[in-house]
Amino acid sequence: MLEDHTTTEASSSTAWPAAYPQGYAVVDVETTGLARDDRIISAAVYRLDARGEVEDHWYTLVNPERDPGPVWIHGLTSDVLAGAPLFRDVAEEFAARLDGRVLVAHNAVFDWQMIAREYARAEREAPVRQRLCTIALAKELALPLPNHKLESLAAHFGVVQQRAHHALDDARVLAEAFRPSLLAAAAGRLRLPLLECLPLTEWTDRPTARIGRQAGSGGYRGGGWRPSRKRPACPHPNPGRYVDGKPLKQGMRIAFSGDTSTERELLEDRATEAGLHVATSLSRLTSLLVTNDPDSGTSKVVKARQYGTPVVDEAGFGQLLRDVEPATPADG
Repeated sequence: MLEDHTTTEASSSTAWPAAYPQGYAVVDVETTGLARDDRIISAAVYRLDARGEVEDHWYTLVNPERDPGPVWIHGLTSDVLAGAPLFRDVAEEFAARLDGRVLVAHNAVFDWQMIAREYARAEREAPVRQRLCTIALAKELALPLPNHKLESLAAHFGVVQQRAHHALDDARVLAEAFRPSLLAAAAGRLRLPLLECLPLTEWTDRPTARIGRQAGSGGYRGGGWRPSRKRPACPHPNPGRYVDGKPLKQGMRIAFSGDTSTERELLEDRATEAGLHVATSLSRLTSLLVTNDPDSGTSKVVKARQYGTPVVDEAGFGQLLRDVEPATPADG
């Protein structure tokens, strides 16, 4: 664990960027699973001041009103959760700890989406306008991590994990690793990788419900903000694999894996409009895999490793989409 006085002295001597947020809420939630209809079963928040110093912390169990899911991971059984409050019963206190702060989490898009869905079910809105992913921050800082797991980030900063996959301890570990990360970013005058959080304003537990559209911009009708449709076939032949440092080329086959900060369908639309082929699976013909978690064990990531398929994250893909090279007849 980092010595508190060392962090405090270093932070006080750092010329702090004026544009940095005034406070943070470091959050971890444990859930019944990873799908859109899964539920939160425990939540923890460490409130930090503008320079990353801990102000207080809070933890609660939540009755998910369903099977608790992978008990062997989080250790929370149905018996333990039976007497816990429902999310709507803790929503106000949870909101008070998030209000006016940047939500900080490890793979923040997941925690934000789970929280937004729970508030929508409770017919409320989470008071969060920005989030910061510590994976993205670690990349900005170019930390020499073997992977992007929380345990690796903790080990890098000498933070000791006591109960992995327990929301309170995971939030504590992340808060302690975030302080020196924030200090390093401030010292280097780095722009923090902040992303906007768009609240979910209507909810249905059907799996087509989406996050990221506000009332007045299409809304949610019938569980989705637009009708599903089959994408038109890509008119261009596949020119082969993406080569690092070169532009994408029309006809390249692009696959996506895992959560994205931008709504997945919007990303796919942008790729299609650029003349790329959006693939639902990964094969030897895939030109590029887009994922924010290249160390995950999803089938697409595993196949990408086997086939040697190039991988970029969402931010890198966004840059590549700005300049897609036109297809040429010779590609066929």
